[in-house]
Amino acid sequence: MPEEFLVNFTPQETRVALMQKGVVQELHVERSTSRGIVGNIYLGQVVRVLPGMQSAFVEIGLERTAFLHVADIWSERNGESPRPIERILSEGQKITVQVLKDPLGTKGARLSTQISIAGRLLVYLPQDRHIGISQRIENESEREALRKRLAALIPGDEAGGYIVRTMAESASDDELATDIAYLRKLWGEIRSHAGDATPPRLLYEDLNLGQRLLRDLVSEETARIVLDSRENHQKLSAFAAEYMPRVLPLISHYTGERPLFDMYGVEDEIEKALARRVDLKSGGYLIMDQTEAMTTIDVNTGGFVGARNFDDTIFKTNLEAAQAIARQLRLRNLGGIIIIDFIDMESQEHRDSVLDELKRTLARDHTKMSVSGFTQLGLVEMTRKRTRESLAHLLCEPCPTCEGRGEVKTARTVCYEILRELLREARQFNAREFRVLAAPDVIDLFLDEESQALAMLSEFIDRTVSLHPEASYTQEQYDIVLL
Repeated sequence: MPEEFLVNFTPQETRVALMQKGVVQELHVERSTSRGIVGNIYLGQVVRVLPGMQSAFVEIGLERTAFLHVADIWSERNGESPRPIERILSEGQKITVQVLKDPLGTKGARLSTQISIAGRLLVYLPQDRHIGISQRIENESEREALRKRLAALIPGDEAGGYIVRTMAESASDDELATDIAYLRKLWGEIRSHAGDATPPRLLYEDLNLGQRLLRDLVSEETARIVLDSRENHQKLSAFAAEYMPRVLPLISHYTGERPLFDMYGVEDEIEKALARRVDLKSGGYLIMDQTEAMTTIDVNTGGFVGARNFDDTIFKTNLEAAQAIARQLRLRNLGGIIIIDFIDMESQEHRDSVLDELKRTLARDHTKMSVSGFTQLGLVEMTRKRTRESLAHLLCEPCPTCEGRGEVKTARTVCYEILRELLREARQFNAREFRVLAAPDVIDLFLDEESQALAMLSEFIDRTVSLHPEASYTQEQYDIVLL
């Protein structure tokens, strides 16, 4: 399916939207103050080894120490079980590591000691010795031909290995040789920086989002890449001319007066992608709740009543929901465990059709995932690999009023809390008057429906209670001042 990329640049932020048939499928956001660190290489220091978890914490200069599991420690012992981590690492040891996953929530970055450096056509593996071929190149004869071509181009003193990327399928020998030389030079610079450095230290930083777009996201299906910045159009054009000439004709500069993302409705899609409810064209809707452990998706018929019978209405709603769910997972970049509660279907044929539609639509997503069938409770369980923050975690923060609960106490509940607190304060302190500071809705309730309750309490504690609304207070916030 033809696709195009829209790229919006500001000094603080770069945003990339992947469009197919005029609809936003993916969003990538990178901010200058909080760039993702996947692919970065650090000289770190082991601060703690945990034999019971077969893992270690490594200081690489971030807010939280990073996590290294024994399975991610490179070893030449092919086919053998890894040695216990306490025999490999010790506290205070210097170690070169690469980030596999960005810090997520309260978790630190996930690390590996197996280094890989991506070029335009190849991925260099300085510690390995084999040549691998991208799984997207399926023809076995082409895979073997590429392997032989690359083996002939690798210098005789080369110790590392390579993975041939999909874009190398039509590359010339000169292009492959250029990529090999570039990657070897880059690895030499990294080793040189690590030689006498004191940890923690950043040794290599991956390309920015605009450059990674050209290197990693552009495919044979890409029709064009539209940039809204003249300066960045020149920079990326120069980058493409040097490293990926095939991509250069696809790059164009948008000069319209209307903002690029407004022109194509991307801003509206971003707002929708942050909402809990997703409306379907038929009248049904999804409710998506994201927690630290998992994401749950509930499918509802809403205003869709169908034209034939109830089973048919449910089936059509679930089919449309399957398509919408696959798109929302990409758009919101949701990962981890995902539980989908489709509307109950009695027909096994309908269940199979909905599951097949979900898998078919998910196949367009390049992120690794697995989908299980319907459980005994009628739920679909799936996982989607999570390597960076979701769109909501990147653009939003927990509500300071409800602290992420999604709900606040009612004004009446807060009224009753204040009455109990007044009684508690009266028993502890000998004040002449109690002054209640609270949100206007709470004060209004005290002056109206709960006025009798407040008068009875004032009489019981034999103290005057005065009320003062504070417009800046949230509904749950209040203070009791002793006078």
